[in-house]
Order: sequence, then structure tokens, then C-alpha cells
Amino acid sequence: MRPGRVRTGVTLALALLAGLGLAAPTVGSAASPAVGDTTTVAADGCPVGELPKRQLRGTWIASVSNINWPSRTGLTAAAQQAELRSLLDQAKALRLNAVFLQIRPAADAFWPSPYEPWSQYLTGTQGGNPGYDPLAFAVTEAHARNLELHGWFNPYRVSTQPDVTKLAAGHPARTNPTWVERYDGKLFYNPGVPAARRHTVDAIMDAVSRYDLDGVHFDDYFYPYPVSGQVFDDAAEYAAHGAGRSLADWRRANVDTMVQEVAARIRQVKPHVRFGISPFGIWRNASTDPLGSATSGLQSYDAIYADSRRWVKQGWVDYLAPQLYWPIGFTAAPYEVLVPWWSDVVAGTDVQLYVGQATYRIPTWGDPEEMPRHLVLNRDHRVSGDIHYSVKELLANPLGFADRLRTDFYRNPALVPVNARLGGTAPYAPTGLTARRTATGIELSWTAGTGGTAATYFAVYRADGAGCGIEAGRNLIAVPRAVGTGTQRFTDPAPPPVGEVTYLVTAVSRLHHESTPTGVNAPH
Repeated sequence: MRPGRVRTGVTLALALLAGLGLAAPTVGSAASPAVGDTTTVAADGCPVGELPKRQLRGTWIASVSNINWPSRTGLTAAAQQAELRSLLDQAKALRLNAVFLQIRPAADAFWPSPYEPWSQYLTGTQGGNPGYDPLAFAVTEAHARNLELHGWFNPYRVSTQPDVTKLAAGHPARTNPTWVERYDGKLFYNPGVPAARRHTVDAIMDAVSRYDLDGVHFDDYFYPYPVSGQVFDDAAEYAAHGAGRSLADWRRANVDTMVQEVAARIRQVKPHVRFGISPFGIWRNASTDPLGSATSGLQSYDAIYADSRRWVKQGWVDYLAPQLYWPIGFTAAPYEVLVPWWSDVVAGTDVQLYVGQATYRIPTWGDPEEMPRHLVLNRDHRVSGDIHYSVKELLANPLGFADRLRTDFYRNPALVPVNARLGGTAPYAPTGLTARRTATGIELSWTAGTGGTAATYFAVYRADGAGCGIEAGRNLIAVPRAVGTGTQRFTDPAPPPVGEVTYLVTAVSRLHHESTPTGVNAPH
């Protein structure tokens, strides 16, 4: 999936596409939708066609091989914490509302796990105590900025090198060698070993049960991506457990079982925690399966035994974020073909569709309008948000893309979309809302409503008398986190000139249900 020092799934997939003689990505397309704000105003004064007020805006923070955080091993606890605070501050400033932090990159842990050793990417030595609890710190810091924190787990990777003896003493892969397979110069837990699967699920659930995560997230690593001339040796497990199925069907069933078990246990222990997967962007090609997409690339159903379409139809996941890492007009896997295909997959279900965006490839594409075209196209296809890979490349502002988000696509904050499957109710409306002018702007103060669902954060709107209130995303100016149960405050540092302006405040639950608004006129 990921670029960098670790050879990754999408890198391999692109290589396979090239090996099939397929065209390289093209830049731009005559059929590409135009980019720009096409907002118009209806008769009732409400804007039509503007950016949605509900949209997941996320980024991946990769820890494997120190791709994003920590930036290198050997940093002090204070230096690691400063780095993460900086990343989260910048994510907040870009008006993101979720981060996907890799906390189990390779059968290890970014928390004191009873199942697996401390990650080597913290101290440089697997099992080395970093001197603090990185996951607890990350959750606290993300929530303080009103960012969701989704724990990103790799279910099967054990090590990016092939020698079991180099793992920490007592590592489960050393004490249970029959769980492990060597492939492509790496170590993997064999998905066909029931005990290995149970261990993986237990390790994940330890983090879920002990930490205030908003989500559990997998990427596209299931069975390893195929490497020419190499065999993933699970013949003995297949003989023992195959039960008359083909090898491919048995492997898919192993992955399905793990996905189903994680989903069931999350819903039993913490039903508010969302479970989602970011699969490779092609399920199957239509030339192989009439249910597939009009593409001609690697098929994750067949290559890595990931039946992502089934996970949706069975309701095992709350969202999918397929990695659509190709530009519009790319012959083998056109973005404009895959978005509507995935949209049709989730249609009629409670599963939400986000898109995994290859923000790191913007410089390679060379067209500053390519990624904006993706975001415009998404508006017509049940896409509830985007996750950018990775935070480092996003914040580097490739070809001005972060600036474009800040001034156009993400120019206002956004609420995370409600997931219908999770249920929940809205909090009571805030009470006692007041507004006063100060030297730094207009200070609002209010109290959360008492009783019912607790307010996790608040949404502050500034309506300019155009006839719309909380319905218009353009009116949303801030989403401050709830601080205790007493008086809440927010200062609008850039109010419009004195005139007919109303401030509206709503209370929002952790599942993002929104109360009715409480309003106050801006003081003159």
C-alpha cells in the first residue's frame, strides 16, 4: 500500500500493471470535470451545490520504517511527543477531522500490550520501552484538537526482514514458529493458522478495550502481494483445514473469518467504535467477473484473497476506503470508473464510502488540477470523505494541493458523517448562549444541555442573514471540543462587519448526531 523504504502493495500493483503492458498514468483528461465553486443560491436563500458540511477528512500517519512518526528511532519521549503534536496541529489547521495512526505496524505495539512487544520504530529496538504510552498520548492529543483517532493495525505482517531470531525474545512468532511464513524477504503470520488469527484479533482488541479509539482500521495487507517465482507455503494448513474448498476459496475464507471476528468483537465490546478497511482499489475486473469494474489491473480478490465486496454486503465493516491511487484517464484503472463502481457497491447498505487518495503521487502526476478533479467527481457518487496518504506528503503541499484544500475544498470545518448502523441520539441543545465584542473578536459562551446524550463537541455557525442557518456548510466556522461540563467558550476572531449576523451553536455527540441550534444575534 505504502511508498517509502518498505516495498508496498500499491507499488507492486503498479509494477504488475506495467508488466502487463498497460499504459502509464496520464496527466489530465479532456473528460475531466472542471474544478471550482459552482455554488448557486436558491429562492429560499440557501446555497445549492456547495461543499458539504458533513465529510470525513482524514490522513494516514505511518509508523512502519519511521515513514511519518516518529520520524526516526532514538528520539526522546519529549521529542516524539513534540513531533506528533506538530502533525496534529497542522492537520487541525488544514481542517481535517480524523487521523489514522499506525499503532501495530508489524506484530508489535505502540502501547504496553500483553500480547506483543513494543514496536522497534519507537526506540530502534523491538521490545524497548519508550518511557511513555504513545497510544494514550495520541488519543488525548487528537481529541483535544477534536480530531478522531483511528487505530491502524496490520493484521499479518510480522517483520520486514526474514529472520525470526532477530525478533524480540518472547515474541509470539518465536515461541510459535508454526504460525509464521517467510515470503518476499519478510515474515508473515499465516492466515490459515487458527491460533495465529485468534492471537491477532486478541492483540487488536486489547487496544480497543483499553483506549478511547474512534475506529479500527486495516489497509490492504492480507495475504502478501504475489511475487513471481515465490510460493506462500500453506500446503499443510490447507490440507488440515481446507475442507474440500479450492485453495483460493479457503484463503479468502480465512481472511473473511478474521474480518468477521474483529467486527463482531468490536460491536460486543465498544459498539460506537467504527471498523473500516482500505482495500486495494480493484476488487475484480469485469472481464473476469460481471460484478467487477471496467478495469484491467491486479484483482485483490484473486491476488491477495481480499473479498472486499463481500465485507460490504455482509455488513462486517462500517466503511470502506478503497485506495484509488490512479489518475482520471488511467487506462488500466481509471479513477472516474472506479469511484462510481465502489459507490454502487455500498448503495443500499449502511456502509460508508471514503476514498483513499494518493496525495504522495501528485508530484509524479505533475498536474495541480488532478487531485482537485477527484474531489469534485466524488460529490456525485455517495463518497462521504477522503483519506490522504500520507500526512508527510500532504503537509508538504504538493503542487499547492494543501493550499487548495485550505482555501477551497476544506475552507470551512466539517462534521464527520453519521453512520446509521451505529444508532445513537443527538444531545440536548446548548443553553444560555451569549455573545460579546472583545478586543480579539466576538466571544460566545454557553452551557451544554443537561441529561440525555453527552456533547462531545460543539458546532458554531455564523449566519449572515441570507436565509440559511445550520444547513449551510459555509456557515460552519468552528467545531470546538467540549471542555468539562461547565461554561464553554469560543471567540470568532474574524467576524464580519457590524450588521445582521446570528451565531448558532449545536451540541454534537461522539457519533456525530447534532442537536437543534441555539442562537444569539451578534452584538453591534
